Amino acid sequence: MEILITGGTGFIGSHTVVELIKQSHSVTIVDNLSNSSLSTLSNIEKITNTTVPFYEVDCSDKEKLNEVFKTKQFDGVIHFAGLKAVSESIELPLLYYRNNLDSTLSLCEVMESNNVSNLIFSSSATVYGSVKELPLTETSPTGQGITNPYGQTKYMLEQIIKDIAVSHPDWRVSLLRYFNPIGAHESGLIGEAPNGIPNNLMPYIAKVATRQLPFLRVFGDNYNTKDGTGLRDYIHVVDLAKGHIAALRHLADQENNVEIYNLGTGQGTTVLELIKTFEQASEVQIPYEIADRRPGDIPACFADVSKPKKELNWQATKTILEACQDTWRWISKNSD
Repeated sequence: MEILITGGTGFIGSHTVVELIKQSHSVTIVDNLSNSSLSTLSNIEKITNTTVPFYEVDCSDKEKLNEVFKTKQFDGVIHFAGLKAVSESIELPLLYYRNNLDSTLSLCEVMESNNVSNLIFSSSATVYGSVKELPLTETSPTGQGITNPYGQTKYMLEQIIKDIAVSHPDWRVSLLRYFNPIGAHESGLIGEAPNGIPNNLMPYIAKVATRQLPFLRVFGDNYNTKDGTGLRDYIHVVDLAKGHIAALRHLADQENNVEIYNLGTGQGTTVLELIKTFEQASEVQIPYEIADRRPGDIPACFADVSKPKKELNWQATKTILEACQDTWRWISKNSD
């Protein structure tokens, strides 16, 4: 298929581009490079030995986005583009609402005017908010107790896309709710490279491992988990990328024109377990300090992944150790 990827030089987008090309799909990337760089594009091309058409365009710019759609007839869109730092969204809510909503609305309008009706949307487990009953299923309540504007934008956009699909019965949409992506490509050529102080645990551990940061702060050690630290569902980014290919393949066979899938492992790993596994993979000690719990943090969060296994014939296969090994290879090659 001929697929347009928005945010295709970002962390998850770049790995999905690689997997799409491996499956013989043709890919065009749109990215404004606000949290990525052109070096990622060249590394994608090294891994795949393929030249990938690239347009430096912000998805909020309907005129330029429409020009990209006029270059070829796309069979579908995978929409990654958006701001994604939780703490930054709390500091800059207007920026997050404006950017994430505008870019998606503009994209959907341009898709509509160019008769493109297949969409894979990059959502998040943050839409489940403060739901306490685990594991989380696709039918678990959403929109309750979401603690940050980033999560709110994902929840709002899910509702908007569902409404669009109601008015366009020919549209086929997959809403993919990610849990906690970690890892990197086994080549060490692409991985996660957030600007500034990382918001997520694994890139923070990586910066401590390379001594760019002095220590890791572990928020809370008195949760009701196996070692008292927060427990999350960490999924290797390559498994996550393959989940998009499975969803794309399934679009034509969907019974409903909107389907929702949790993309996780179904297993929980605590903060201390992740630290220990990273130390094993890197043979580098990760100094850490225990701090107070953060407001809004929940003790545990992990997915029920039976629906994607049954309907998409997809499940995560890579281990936490493999994710740590791949992350260490990536940062060892790119620590500058």
